[in-house]
Amino acid sequence: MCYAQFDPQMGQYMYLPTAYNPAAAGEGDLMKVAGMHRMQYVDISNAPMSTWFNFSSPFVIGKTYHGAGVRFLNDRFGLFTNQALYAQYAYRLKLGSGYLSLGVDLGFINVGFKGDSINLSKMQDDYHETSDPALPSGSKSDMKFDMGLGVYYAAPTWWAGISYGHLTMPKMDWSGGTEGEKKEMRVRGTMFITGGYHFRLKNYRDWMLTPSAMVMTDFRGWDVNLTLMCDYKDRYRWGLGYRIAGSVNILLGIDIISGLQLGYTCELPHNKLLLESYGSHEIYLAYGFDILKPKRTNKYKSIRYL
Repeated sequence: MCYAQFDPQMGQYMYLPTAYNPAAAGEGDLMKVAGMHRMQYVDISNAPMSTWFNFSSPFVIGKTYHGAGVRFLNDRFGLFTNQALYAQYAYRLKLGSGYLSLGVDLGFINVGFKGDSINLSKMQDDYHETSDPALPSGSKSDMKFDMGLGVYYAAPTWWAGISYGHLTMPKMDWSGGTEGEKKEMRVRGTMFITGGYHFRLKNYRDWMLTPSAMVMTDFRGWDVNLTLMCDYKDRYRWGLGYRIAGSVNILLGIDIISGLQLGYTCELPHNKLLLESYGSHEIYLAYGFDILKPKRTNKYKSIRYL
C-alpha cells in the first residue's frame, strides 16, 4: 500500500476559490465563468496537466442569499487520469461587512489508469519481473459518487475559508470483474485552508498589496503556498509566490476589459527538477458580470403627457 498527492495544485488559487471550496459559489455578487489550465514540469514525460472549469452565480430567494454553480476538473498525472463533475450550492449569510457562506459539492469522480502503457521489459534481471499482478492490465477506469463541504467568509478587505473534499473517500475498482488479486485505489480526503488580505497603500491609493496563503493536506502530507500580489489601479497585477514543496512562482494578470480577467503563472522548481524541465505554466481566464443590480426606482414623465 502506498500514498501520494491526488488533488492538483494551482498557483492562482486566490482567483478560483470555487475549484476547491463550494462555499465560495456566488461570492462577490457576480455571475462568473472561469477556466484555468496548468502544465506542470514541461518537457518531462507524463508530467501532470490539469484543467479546471467553473461557473457560479449568486441568487436571492426572498430576503435570503444563495450561490450555486458547477465545476469540472480534467486532470492527468503519470499513467493516471481524473475527471470530476460537481454541482455546488452555498447558503450565504450577511455577517458584518461581508458574507459567511456554507457550501456543499455533490458530483461524480472518474479515475482511470493506463495499464497498457506500462513497460517493465527494460527491468528484467535477477531481481525484477516483467509483470506485476498488482497492476491493472489494459486501461481501466471507475466512477463513484463524491462530495465535499466548505465554509467561506468574504469581506471587502479580507477573506478566509476551509473546505474538505472527497468526504466519501470513493474507492475505485479496477479489477474488471475478473478473479484474482483485487486492484483498487481509494481517493483520500483533502483539506484546503485559505486566506488573504487587501491592503491599499495610504499615500498611493492606486496601489494595493494582497498577501494570501493556501494550505493543502490529506493528513499524510501537506503543502503550503504563500503569495504576495501587487495591484495597480485595480487592473494590472504582478506578484511572487513560494510553495514549500519546492518552487517559486511569478504571477502576472490584467483586466482586459471590465469583467474580463487574464492571468499567467510561471512556477520554477528550486531543486534538480529545474535542470530537467522548463518549469510549470498556468493560464487563467475569467469573465464576471453583475446580475444583482439594484432596480431603478426613479420615476420619469413622458414628454407627451406632462
